[in-house]
Amino acid sequence: MSFSKQAGEFLHHLPLAHFRPVLLDSIKGYSRHMLTRDISAGLTVGMVALPLAMAFGIASGVPPEAGLYTAIIAGFLISLLGGCRVQIGGPAGAFVVIIYGIIAQYGLSNLMLATIGSGIILFFMGLFKLGGFIKFIPISIVIGFTNGIAVMIGLQQVKDFLGLSIAKMPADFFEMILTIIAHIKTFNPWAFGIALTSFLVIFFWPKGYSMNGPQWKRWIAHLPGTVVVLILSTVFVSLFNIPVETIGSKFGGIPQGLPELRLPEFDWQSAKQLYGAMLTLAVLGSIESLLCARVADTMTDDRHDPNQELMGQGVANMVVPFFGGIPATGTIARTVTNIKSGAFSPVAGMVHAVTLLVVILVAAPLAASIPLSALAAILVFVAWNMGNWKEFVRLKRMSLSYKATLLLTFFLTVIFDLTVAVEFGLVVACIFFLIRMNNITVVEPATLPFHMPDTVEAWHIRGALFFGSISKLEHVTDPHRLMAADSAKIVILDFTDLVNIDNSAMDQIEVFVRALHRHHHELIIAGASGHPLRQLERTGIAQALGPNLVPDMEFAMARADIVLAELAEEEKKEKAELQA
Repeated sequence: MSFSKQAGEFLHHLPLAHFRPVLLDSIKGYSRHMLTRDISAGLTVGMVALPLAMAFGIASGVPPEAGLYTAIIAGFLISLLGGCRVQIGGPAGAFVVIIYGIIAQYGLSNLMLATIGSGIILFFMGLFKLGGFIKFIPISIVIGFTNGIAVMIGLQQVKDFLGLSIAKMPADFFEMILTIIAHIKTFNPWAFGIALTSFLVIFFWPKGYSMNGPQWKRWIAHLPGTVVVLILSTVFVSLFNIPVETIGSKFGGIPQGLPELRLPEFDWQSAKQLYGAMLTLAVLGSIESLLCARVADTMTDDRHDPNQELMGQGVANMVVPFFGGIPATGTIARTVTNIKSGAFSPVAGMVHAVTLLVVILVAAPLAASIPLSALAAILVFVAWNMGNWKEFVRLKRMSLSYKATLLLTFFLTVIFDLTVAVEFGLVVACIFFLIRMNNITVVEPATLPFHMPDTVEAWHIRGALFFGSISKLEHVTDPHRLMAADSAKIVILDFTDLVNIDNSAMDQIEVFVRALHRHHHELIIAGASGHPLRQLERTGIAQALGPNLVPDMEFAMARADIVLAELAEEEKKEKAELQA
């Protein structure tokens, strides 16, 4: 058999996910009414995404057009190839701090390589059906790093919100604080006034899907508050020549045209250091996109395909860096807007991307006068909504493990970075999990019928026996008890309520069986089923026990009587041989 055939047969037997975008199923029976809904929703989301894409690009340390290209290209591909009908993809607030740190440490070219690498990781995560495993990350860790990222996003915007003359904000938390304090004398009241007014307008602007009253009010409410802020602040700055920093003064405006294909500069010495950045982007992107898809499911009574979603996200992140984009993922705010606007299928997300493309081709020159303070206000609002601040108030009612993992992840995200925060958060969560599992595992003496002799003892085991709880077996398997004069001839372990047992516990039981046999004692295991029974069979202990592996305690009593009789007979024979 040729190598290609062998490889094909090997891949055929692997449990790989099928690449089938949800768009293929959504367009079955697609009608004109559904198309109208999708176009309307796509146009609305496109207007919402316009200021956010530019703001996320600037906050990440790249030009505003990078955020727009990401929303256009990645947004289109995520809708085209993803596993959720109504999810909107693009640049996200969760990535801002990570991207900013990668650029500060490795440079822009290496960000492109890290993004491509994260896309490859995401694709293979979906291909090997790892989408379902994301839900095993504790919610306390997710809330912790989300709130931490929100704090860092808000802190990064202080420069433009106050109009401070800072050439470049550092990525480190303490350096940010010191830099802001050092430049506070450069405070610009015009920038602060625009930012504060913009924030208040966004905060109090009515939502189109919740507005009642006259038609004209509902029409106005359908305009996103962020777009209104951009228009009003740009007009104000242009008409009165307000001395504030704008997109034009900082970046020279936004190119009017299609993004150009560019190849990243490759340096192996730098690239081989990017595995941590790639993994961070991939893990964060998978968490954000699948959490967003779950939110969409609850709002639409639908169910997304997590593995296809990861594969779609992976393709998008592999492609977008070649056109000057940054990492992309599912975005909750734009997805919720899409759903509230009546979206039916992924076509709405594709329309949203096309809308942004048209805006760039037609109105790019107008963006030069957009004040950065207005964009800072938009990002402060995003950070405010992004954080789950009520969770800090609820902490006093939560368990110690929940408090510890949430607070540790939060502070490590702020002070160090997301990778360190998630790693330590998972370690702490695992430690508390082991402690909890150890606490619910019980090994206690079982009550035997009155006619059973003292030479028989029984132990009831409840919970899970694994490396973190096998200390509960130490008293039962203590070798000193076997050598005692009053030691039991027969030990019964009741596995009826044992749900799980690992190899560490199996090894301890196997050693215990051999020790019993050396002292002419016997072990009987009763009620083993499911995983414990399979483990006994897999390790060979079941075969070694033979008839001493019984279905329940009633059989165990009967078997104990037989074994006692056999042991008594053996003792008689030994005494007779000694006397002879």
